[in-house]
Amino acid sequence: MSDKLRQVALGIVPAETVLKNAKIVNVFNSTIETADIAIEEGIIAGIGNYEGRQEIDLCFSFVAPGLIDGHVHIESSMLTPSEFAKIVLPRGTTTVIADPHEIANVCGLNGIRFMLDSAKTTPLEVKIMIPSCVPATAFETSGYGLTAAEIGALKNEESILGLGEMMDYPGLLAGRTEVIRKVEAMDKGIRDGHAPGLSGHELNAYKVMGIHTDHESTTRAEIEEKIARGFYCHLREGSATRNLAALLPAVNQKNLSRLLFCTDDKHPGDIIREGHIDYNVNQAIQAGIAPIDAIRMATINTAIAYQLPLLGAIAPGYQADLIVFDSLEDIKVRDVYKRGIPVVKSGKILFETVKIRNHQVLNTIHFNPESIDLSLALKSDRIHVIGLENGNVTTSDIHASVKVKNGLYVAEENPDLWKLAVVERHHYSGRIGKALVKGFGLHQGALAMSIAHDSHNVIAIGDNDPDMLLAIKTIKGIGGGIVLVHEHDIYDYLRLEVGGIMTAND
Repeated sequence: MSDKLRQVALGIVPAETVLKNAKIVNVFNSTIETADIAIEEGIIAGIGNYEGRQEIDLCFSFVAPGLIDGHVHIESSMLTPSEFAKIVLPRGTTTVIADPHEIANVCGLNGIRFMLDSAKTTPLEVKIMIPSCVPATAFETSGYGLTAAEIGALKNEESILGLGEMMDYPGLLAGRTEVIRKVEAMDKGIRDGHAPGLSGHELNAYKVMGIHTDHESTTRAEIEEKIARGFYCHLREGSATRNLAALLPAVNQKNLSRLLFCTDDKHPGDIIREGHIDYNVNQAIQAGIAPIDAIRMATINTAIAYQLPLLGAIAPGYQADLIVFDSLEDIKVRDVYKRGIPVVKSGKILFETVKIRNHQVLNTIHFNPESIDLSLALKSDRIHVIGLENGNVTTSDIHASVKVKNGLYVAEENPDLWKLAVVERHHYSGRIGKALVKGFGLHQGALAMSIAHDSHNVIAIGDNDPDMLLAIKTIKGIGGGIVLVHEHDIYDYLRLEVGGIMTAND
C-alpha cells in the first residue's frame, strides 16, 4: 500500500473520492454503520468522517460490498466475458469465479486464453479456475484435452485462482493416475469440487484428495453432510438447475460461514429478467434469512473461500467494489463502483468494452453436411427411449414399442417421440449418435445447436429427418449457434461464432 493511503486514512490529505452519508453494511459484525467511505487508488482508505477531492452524497442509501459469483461458466450465457459484464454488473456482480470448461472442450488452451483476454476489456473481475476435466468423459468426442502438464503450466498466470470443478470424482476415488496428477498439478489455490450425491466414505475420500468446494447439493441432508466434512458449499440458482429453495432451510448461524452463492449456468434472458447473484440474495431474504447474512454469503464468504483478501467487505485496505441500493428487504442495485470508479449509475452501464477477435476460437464447426445420414436402424420394435423430466437435467429410461419399416424407424408413425442426433463436429470423424426422446414438446419441426454440454458437438432434435437435416446444415453455414426449423423452412437462428457457443455481439 502507498504512503498516500496512509495519509488519507489519517485524514491528513483529502481522499480521491468520498462517498458521503452511506449506510454501510458491515459483513464482519452484521451491523449497519452510517459514515463516509474514503477511497484512494481504488482502495478503501477509511470509514468515518472524511473530506475528498470528489464527494458524492449517497443521502443515506445502503452500501454493500460488490457481489461475487462463486462458480460460473460464462459460456452458458452465450456471451463472451466482455458482453457478459454488461448484464451482470448492473445487477451488482463485480467479481466472478469462472470455470471456462465449455470453451476449453472446444478450443483447449486457446479458448482459455481468449476468455482471459476478453475479461481484461471489462471492469468485471474474472478469476479463472483451470478446467480439470477436458474432455469431461470418454464417451463423447471433444475438440481438445487438457493434461496435468498443461494445467501446471497455467497455474502461475495472472487471474488464475485454482483448479476447476473435479467432475471425474469416480476417477479420483479410484486413484487414476492422470486424474490425481491434475489435482497435484494445482499445488496452490483452491480446487473446486463436483460431487452430486457423494456421501459417507466416498465423500471423506474426495475431501482427503484435496477438494475444497462443492456446488452440486440438491437436498438439505446432502449440503449439511458436506459442510460437516469441511467443504465450502455453494447454493446454486441457475437456469436449468435451481436448488435455492431446497437448500435455504439448511442455513443457520453455525454453518453460515461455509455457505456461498453461485449461478453455475444462467441464460442471459434469466439474468435480465430475474437477476444474477442479487437474485440469490433476494430469494434468501424472502425465505427468512437475515439480509446481512444473505449479503455475507454473496461477498465475504466467497472471498475467504477463494483466498481473495482484498474483496468481500467494506473496510480499510479492501478494494472499493461497492453496490448502492435503497432497501435491505428487497435489494435493487442502483449504482455500482469497481475499484472506486462508478461503472453503473441508476442501472445504466458507464463503461465500454473492446471486442477481442481471435481466429483460433472461430470457425469451429467441422463436419461434412452432405455425408449426414439420420436414418435410425432398429433390430426390434421394443426399444429404450430417453424420457425428459420437466424442469430438471436428469432423464429416465422408458421402454416403448415403435413402428418399424424395413428395419428403419418411421417417424410419422410415432408422433409422441422425437429423434435425437449428435453430430461430431470437431474432427470430421463422421460419427453420429442417434436416439429417441419423449417429452420434448416440439411439433412439426426441428431444433439444432452447437451447444451440448460438455463436449459441444452439434445436437439436433425433431419429428422429421428433412427438418433436422436442414437445421444441422444451417449450423454449419452460420459457424455455430442455434437453429429452429418449421415445416421445412428456417424459422429463426442465433449465430454463436465464438467456439460455436458464444457471441461477441450485444
